[in-house]
Amino acid sequence: MLLKAIVFNTTSKQPKGYTTMSSYKHILVGLDLSPESQQVIDRVKFLFSNTETKISICHILEPLAFTYGGDIPVDLSDVQTQLTDQANLRLSTLGAELDVDPADQHVILGHPAQEMHSMANAEDIELIVVGSHGRHGLSLIFGSTSNSVLHGAQCDVLAVRIKN
Repeated sequence: MLLKAIVFNTTSKQPKGYTTMSSYKHILVGLDLSPESQQVIDRVKFLFSNTETKISICHILEPLAFTYGGDIPVDLSDVQTQLTDQANLRLSTLGAELDVDPADQHVILGHPAQEMHSMANAEDIELIVVGSHGRHGLSLIFGSTSNSVLHGAQCDVLAVRIKN
């Protein structure tokens, strides 16, 4: 599978087949809502603040039933509702920083990479922006949302390096 890389070019001419940041019409910013999400927001503001690009943001909550696999014989629907409400509130705060319309702020239940891919396809997203912790070795093999988003996306993906 050939992936198109995002390349920054300081000259006025772009190589054929590459896209400048300002030419993206619609981007999706995937956030985990951790304190490090601010680094992703700051990078998106830097790259897209003076453009006509439409920005959508999302946070994907894994359903508690997936997380605990039914091992806990308790109704988790109230907890799931509280988590969703908290995520909506936090996403609204971050969305305000980017002037994202509330209709373009999405909290979705599911698996992060799959849901971002589905949303990107359904909404004609041209670029997905996610944070990346730069995992290596076993931690990369056993799970990295940014890696999963990259390898299943039909559009460009920008991974913003998270600094500790």
